[in-house]
Amino acid sequence: MPQTLAAPAHSELIIKKSRFIGCVQPMADRASAQAAVDALWKQHPGAAHVCWALLAGGQSAAVDDGEPGGTAGRPMLDVLRHQDLEGVQATVVRYFGGVKLGAGGLVRAYTDTIAQALLTAPKIILQRMATLQCMVPYALEGLLRREVEAAGAELIDVQHGSLVTLQMRLPQAQADAFVLRVNDQGQGRVGWTDTAA
Repeated sequence: MPQTLAAPAHSELIIKKSRFIGCVQPMADRASAQAAVDALWKQHPGAAHVCWALLAGGQSAAVDDGEPGGTAGRPMLDVLRHQDLEGVQATVVRYFGGVKLGAGGLVRAYTDTIAQALLTAPKIILQRMATLQCMVPYALEGLLRREVEAAGAELIDVQHGSLVTLQMRLPQAQADAFVLRVNDQGQGRVGWTDTAA
């Protein structure tokens, strides 16, 4: 099941006098990822390279930033894929220490830097959410609120008119059972409306 990160995590490795500063963080799209890379260049103006990878649906990227082709961005992207992550950016700032690592050494250095950061990264499971909306008589509002809370759903909106309209969000996998339970307890007095999920 795909996961994303709840918060950024960092690592730092020294390999043959080169310093590799890694970061993995939640990232929604390529524009945000590029902004994060630009910020790293401002923080580390003396760095030799800021290589990065993004795994975010159709906006994935692997950037070697001057390292030999395929030795930095692609290996970092492979680590993210191997961990079944989505919506995550990996960056490594490299300060060159004067000793060349060779292609294999670079691949290992970038892979290890990101793998180390992921060891401490707080992960959360991504799940498809459903938005449900129903209308009930005022007498059933309390029942509906209790069911929403018991299901661990999020109550998004409540509007009071001739009926009470409640909109809630919960994991798609739980939606059908939730609707059946509410219909059963509402004894035919719950009306569901279509919503854009």
